[in-house]
Amino acid sequence: MSEQLDEQARTIAREVAHQLGYVGILAVEFFVAGDRLLVNEIAPRPHNSGHFTLDACVTDQFEQQVRALVGLPLGDSRLLSPVAMVNILGDRWHNGGPHWATLLAPPNIKLHLYGKEAARPGRKMGHFNVLDADPAAALALAEQMRDAL
Repeated sequence: MSEQLDEQARTIAREVAHQLGYVGILAVEFFVAGDRLLVNEIAPRPHNSGHFTLDACVTDQFEQQVRALVGLPLGDSRLLSPVAMVNILGDRWHNGGPHWATLLAPPNIKLHLYGKEAARPGRKMGHFNVLDADPAAALALAEQMRDAL
């Protein structure tokens, strides 16, 4: 994404939070339409788009939400490692289920399952994060594991 779109997204998200008088984690999801951004969703809570923070940041989005709501200072949100995140949908449970051994063979993959009892097509059942010092390598392994899952 260009620096211009990045700054536009940050400006819009800040304005949304300001206008709402919001305290806590607020996810503002966009569609990129050429050189414009369109707001797709506003989620006033920790959001699946930020689940990478569980493994890749000093303070994850769930801890930040608690800190904000109880009036504690916010934690350090610094990214510790480049990361690529892949959602695992219920579709993967058909035809024998996911290939967990393949997914977990690389030591830099972190799996998070949500404990849902029933898998259905399209239902988010979990996600995995791939950490790597090289963002391109993290993305390549994430795509490879997504396809192998």
